[in-house]
Amino acid sequence: MSTQEHNQGATEVALFRYAAAVEYAGSHYNGWQAQSGENVRCVQLEVERALSRVANHPLSVVCAGRTDAGVSASYQVIHFDAHVERPVRAWVMGANTYLPDDIAILWVRPVDQEFHARFSAQQRRYRYLIYSAPVKPALLARGVTWTYKKLDVARMLEGARHLVGEHDFTSYRAVACQAHSPVREVKALEVYRSGELIVIDICANAFLHHMVRNIAGVLMKIGCGDAEPIWAKQVLDARDRREGGVTAPPWGLYFVDVKYPEVFDIPASTLGPYFLSDACPDAQGRL
Repeated sequence: MSTQEHNQGATEVALFRYAAAVEYAGSHYNGWQAQSGENVRCVQLEVERALSRVANHPLSVVCAGRTDAGVSASYQVIHFDAHVERPVRAWVMGANTYLPDDIAILWVRPVDQEFHARFSAQQRRYRYLIYSAPVKPALLARGVTWTYKKLDVARMLEGARHLVGEHDFTSYRAVACQAHSPVREVKALEVYRSGELIVIDICANAFLHHMVRNIAGVLMKIGCGDAEPIWAKQVLDARDRREGGVTAPPWGLYFVDVKYPEVFDIPASTLGPYFLSDACPDAQGRL
């Protein structure tokens, strides 16, 4: 084989790894992960199709945290391998041209092959937005969870305090959760008001299936006075999902941040969603 032929072969098999951030409204999708079925819409497939058109070859993406049906993200981090190099502007502008209006690529940057969107992540962060008012919201019908019940934020925060730290979260995960261990470390959990919204802001090393929605369901029950704050701990200690109450709806749940080792130089999140006011800077600072 000539040197020229060898170089051509090496070029064909070379892979360039890129990291990217994706924002999406999940209300029209059956979650992030690609699934079988002609009529099943998922965010992953839309992103892969768009990036593949820019790359001019099929490619797959890996995300930091798979979100359920109806769940949104203001800062989902992904990585993908391409056989071609493109300027980062070409990846962003090109992919967004092919994406539907409710999905957007925020940035793209080349990264080392050692970077992995899921396995390199050190912690993840979600925000659950609740609109507590007598009348349902029309403008954010699938952007927040609405309850006609009046919620007491102080009671919810008191209950939330019992869930901070490393615990067995069996009572707060879905029965069908496939994680090998129910133990997770909640690094911070705040409940506060931001304008007209109540925000459950939670950061952990990783999350179980439905974990945030189950926590939200318990805290909302405490907030409306149907249970005492200590109930959050009693549910935790039971290690039985049947003791955990109602799973809160997916509307209003946002994947907002993921942290990586500094060596990968991944941009910091702006902590969305963008319409949320910074009404509680102290809570954001602690997280």
